[in-house]
Order: sequence, then structure tokens, then C-alpha cells
Amino acid sequence: QVQLVESGGGLVQPGGSLTLSCAAAGSISSCRYMGWYRRAPGKERELVATTTSSGSANYADSAKGRFTISRDNAKNAVYLQMNVLTPDDTAVYYCNCRTWYGSDRWGQGTQVTVSS
Repeated sequence: QVQLVESGGGLVQPGGSLTLSCAAAGSISSCRYMGWYRRAPGKERELVATTTSSGSANYADSAKGRFTISRDNAKNAVYLQMNVLTPDDTAVYYCNCRTWYGSDRWGQGTQVTVSS
């Protein structure tokens, strides 16, 4: 089974950028979709962006135009480039693998804090 480890979170000022990385132990070829979700304090976990095995991407409205998801099947990794960050982007960001059988794998999460 794929195990996911996120990295790249941290504290950034409003308007800044961060790139999150998700490294998979095991082949992500078992992941039909890979994506990023986030949970802000007091809120439910929500979709940020997903990508298919062929690289097609889907974004939440809040992420469109600011975030870019990419997937490197050779490196078994997925990335989230985040630009023009605002305090509303503060959350724990989780990497997700949805397998071809419909089951989900989650990483432990990485904290992103946007604050001056």
C-alpha cells in the first residue's frame, strides 16, 4: 500500500508562495487520482486540487489561478505550488491517493500558516 509523506509547509507572509511536496513510499501508479486537501481550524476538510494519472488537473474555486498541482510518476511524488497566499489559506494540507479500487490513502498533513 502506498504511504504518503508531506513536506514543505511553514509560515509565510500574505502574498507569498510555498511549494508542498508529497513523497510516496510505493508506486503511485496505484493511485488513479492524487490530490491535496486542507482542513482549516474549525472547518471540514476540503478539496484543493487533484490530478489524474495522465496529469489532468482539477481545482477548487479558491485555488484556481493561484495554485498548481503536478505529479511526477517517475519520482512517485505530487506537488502543490501555491502563490499569492492569503490568511484564508491557513490550514493543515493533506496529500491523498485514491486508488483504482476507490480506497483512500492519506498523509499525516503539513501545516501552512499565512500571517504577517
